Amino acid sequence: MSMSLFWLIAMVLFGVLEAVTVGLTSIWFALGALGALAADAASAPVIVQIVVFLGVSFLTLLLVRPLAQRFVNDRKVATNADRVIGREAVVTEDIDNIQGRGRVSISGADWTARAQEDRPIPAGSKVRVLRIEGVKVIVVPADTQEPSRP
Repeated sequence: MSMSLFWLIAMVLFGVLEAVTVGLTSIWFALGALGALAADAASAPVIVQIVVFLGVSFLTLLLVRPLAQRFVNDRKVATNADRVIGREAVVTEDIDNIQGRGRVSISGADWTARAQEDRPIPAGSKVRVLRIEGVKVIVVPADTQEPSRP
């Protein structure tokens, strides 16, 4: 097999891999293979082609990736849900992790709640929100000084 065919197959395979993963994982190597293919077209020795492949791959990764990451992987959707972390809430339905139930009201908004520790918290109690896991807030009694961490 000629080196031209090898670099062409490598470029296509890296391109297909990039299309499948959609995460900027192998486009750098496809561009490196393109550079090596160009080196082969210029009748460069195999070792030079390999150096060109590695060099172009590394340079494109180093130069383009930080810029591309801002545009491609900017999937964080800003919400105001994080505003409830650290706030006090009132338990509206007994919180019982074992039975999988519990609700709190935070500034008029109703949330499903679970306790940080597996001790029940009765309705009417004040709690403090530690974090959000999915659609549930994880809480501790408001009078707890230092919340324990898992």
